[in-house]
Amino acid sequence: MRKLNRKKKGLMTTSPHRRLAALLCSLTLAASAAAQPAGTAQKDDQTFRVDVNVVNLFFNAKDKRGALLPELKREDFEVFEDGQKQTVKYFSAESNLPLTLGLLIDTSGSQERVLPMEQQVGAEFLREVIREKDLAFLMNFDVNVELVQDFTSSTRELKRGLESVRINTGGAGGGGPGMGGGPIPNSNPRTTALYDAIYLAGREKLGREVGRKAMIILTDGEDYGSKVRIQESIEAAQKADAICYVLLIADRGFYGDTPYGGVGAMKKIAEETGGRMIEVGNNMKKLKEAFDQISAELRSQYSIGYTPTNAKRDGSYRKVEIKAKNARIQARKGYYAARD
Repeated sequence: MRKLNRKKKGLMTTSPHRRLAALLCSLTLAASAAAQPAGTAQKDDQTFRVDVNVVNLFFNAKDKRGALLPELKREDFEVFEDGQKQTVKYFSAESNLPLTLGLLIDTSGSQERVLPMEQQVGAEFLREVIREKDLAFLMNFDVNVELVQDFTSSTRELKRGLESVRINTGGAGGGGPGMGGGPIPNSNPRTTALYDAIYLAGREKLGREVGRKAMIILTDGEDYGSKVRIQESIEAAQKADAICYVLLIADRGFYGDTPYGGVGAMKKIAEETGGRMIEVGNNMKKLKEAFDQISAELRSQYSIGYTPTNAKRDGSYRKVEIKAKNARIQARKGYYAARD
C-alpha cells in the first residue's frame, strides 16, 4: 500500500494515467493538420490552438417510482445554466462508454464488524461491472489515506487489494466512533480522513482521466481530522466530473449512546455530484442491492453537452439543471468553469 500525502498541493506520488494529455495532444495535431492549406508546408514557428468550451453532463432519468428510463430522446431534455436555457449540441444514450471508477473504503475502528461484508460484496460488484476497457482503483482511509490498488482493469488485482485492507485503530483499541490509526498515530486518535480521501480521489486520480467517472464510498459517514472541509472535497469531485455514490454502512450498535450524524453530510456529497446515498446498515442483502442499483445506473446514463452562453473563463461555479417531462433527473448540481 502507498500512503498518500494529504497536503493540498503535490498530493500523490503515484504515476497516474495520462489519457487526458494524450487526448489533448491528438486534438492539437488534428487541428494543426486541418488548419494547414493543402500543398503547403507548415512553418516551424506556426502555433495552433484548440479552444473547446463544452460542458458535458452524465445523468440518469427515472420515473416517479425511481425506475430508470433508458429510452428517452434528445428532444425530451432541456438544460439550464444559472437559469438560462442552453442549446444542446451533443446527446447520447450510449451505455458502453469506458468507465473509470474509484472504490473508497473506510477502515476506521467503527467498520470492524462490516468490513468482511464490504470486501466480499465489493469484489463481486467489481467483477460484474468492470470490463476490459474500464479502469478502477482502490483506496482505504482511516488516520491515513492509502492507495491500495492503482488503476487497473484486472478484477483479480482489485479483489486482492480489497482482501488486503485491514481495520486500523492506531493502537487506540477501537474505543469510539470513527476511531482511526496508522503507522504514525495521529495526535487525535478519533480520526477518519473521509473528506481527505474524496478530495484526493477527485483531484489526484479521477481529475486526470476523461470520460465517465464515478467514486463509490463505503463509510459510516463520520469524518474526524481531515485536512480539508466537506465543501473542498465536493469541489474536487465536481472538478473531476466524478459522480459520488455513498453506501452508508455501519454497525449502529458500535456507537452506543454516541450521537450519529453522518447522514446529512453524505447526502450533500452525493446529491451535489449527481449520485445517491444509500443506507445499508450492516445488512448484506441491502449492500448487494445497493451495488446492483449503482451498476444499473452507471450503465444507463445519458450524456448531454452544450457550449455555455456565459463564455467567461473565470473559474466560477455555475448551477446546472436538466429538465424532462414526466421524468426525475439525477445529475450534478453544477460545474466550475474553465479558467484562462
